[in-house]
Amino acid sequence: MERPSVEDYFADWKQREALVQEMIPVIGRLFSQRNVGIYIYGRPLHNRSVTFIMKSHRFVRQVERNEMSEFETHPVLIAMAKLDLWNAQIDLGKLTVSYMDHLDEQGRGASSVDDFVRQEMAYLDGVNEKPVEKSQDIVLYGFGRIGRLMARLLIERTSTGDVMRLRAIVIRPGEEGDLEKRASLFASDSVHGAFQGTLRVDEESKCLIANGNVIQVIYANSPEEINYNDYDINDALVIDNTGQWRDEEGLSLHLKSKGAAKVILTAPGKGNLKNIVYGINDDQMRPDDKIITAASCTTNAIAPVLKVVNDKFGIEHGHVETVHAYTNDQNLIDNYHKGSRRGRSAALNMVLTETGAAKAVVKAIPELEGKLTGNAVRVPIPNVSMAIMNLSLSRSTSKVELNEFLRDIALHSKLQNQISYTQSPDAVSSDFVGTREAGIVDANATIVRDNHCVLYLWYDNEFGYCCQVARMVYKMAGVKFQVYPQDE
Repeated sequence: MERPSVEDYFADWKQREALVQEMIPVIGRLFSQRNVGIYIYGRPLHNRSVTFIMKSHRFVRQVERNEMSEFETHPVLIAMAKLDLWNAQIDLGKLTVSYMDHLDEQGRGASSVDDFVRQEMAYLDGVNEKPVEKSQDIVLYGFGRIGRLMARLLIERTSTGDVMRLRAIVIRPGEEGDLEKRASLFASDSVHGAFQGTLRVDEESKCLIANGNVIQVIYANSPEEINYNDYDINDALVIDNTGQWRDEEGLSLHLKSKGAAKVILTAPGKGNLKNIVYGINDDQMRPDDKIITAASCTTNAIAPVLKVVNDKFGIEHGHVETVHAYTNDQNLIDNYHKGSRRGRSAALNMVLTETGAAKAVVKAIPELEGKLTGNAVRVPIPNVSMAIMNLSLSRSTSKVELNEFLRDIALHSKLQNQISYTQSPDAVSSDFVGTREAGIVDANATIVRDNHCVLYLWYDNEFGYCCQVARMVYKMAGVKFQVYPQDE
């Protein structure tokens, strides 16, 4: 077989690049005008660069082991754009693979791509139902690491503005120039890069305008001081990312603010509050819930994998060790800290500490009660952590069987947004900055012997966790998009 020339590779790449450049405005119009989100195996394509979309195609080819490329997705997208689609989330990758499966060995099908797409999406064509009765007002209480990333996610998802909008940010009163500094921290992030959009500051009205979204900045020391109605904010869903209150009594203070209706805490809750890991126990969420907590970043990362492994193989017992990026709770240099070891310099040491994630998993997966222990080591990196899960299973398995099972879950299950999968032989922590899944299985690192296994799971403890919180926000707001494929 003749080897392709350098020019063949280059010409192929340029052709695929040109196809993606044609796809981007189509994806943009569907999203901004009709609130139709386009995805490739769970990865959103709106407001994305040419290279991001091309890399998403390559990810599918490598992990799904098929031949789907821009040459296949382009005509399917164009056929889709001819339909009367509204308020939906469509996986272009899976629609394209369905069409490819429809073709014979010569690349011919019983129907054209237009006809196939029209038939597949008949249940969506011409259906214009709102995902929610009225647009949900969102308030961020606190504007630290999690608050700023949540703001980016909410602005990114604003679309037509008919589903939800970030209306306000609440922070403590600051000194002169506070608003400009807050805006600067939001626009430029040392870990996650620049905000992908436009931002300006309206000092007179104390507002940030991000991609046209007017976000009121409210200065207050406590929720009782705030009347959201004064800012035309009603029935707001408040996302508390301060961690100042973690029990029902404290979080209920938010509900005393006029204009506030519900609260999500971006930390594990205490007492009888529902700790939700989206994708695992979000079925416990009820329309009348006023306060919900989103558990921790580590619990969100490990619970999905533990759930599916327990369902398939059974877990007799296990230990979860978290190798965690340092956080603001630690000191940069040695200084007093109320917690053991956390007063020692985060930038210079590995710091052995405790984590409640293994115990917290039980709230999401009750069948693991008494079966897990856990601990944590904080290490001198600013983001992306790893969970090492040392598990004894109920039956013997192999590395191939376990990895293939997790690969299939990552691609074809309802947990594709919670579990991802990498086969990269040189994967390191910085590769996973900005990943949107709760956790990423490192297949090459998996160890299996009889009924004992060790799984290595990467997770962006900042952005990946925020994506989980955002999914909870949609559910708590009662947002229901039509989807393709229907079973997801």
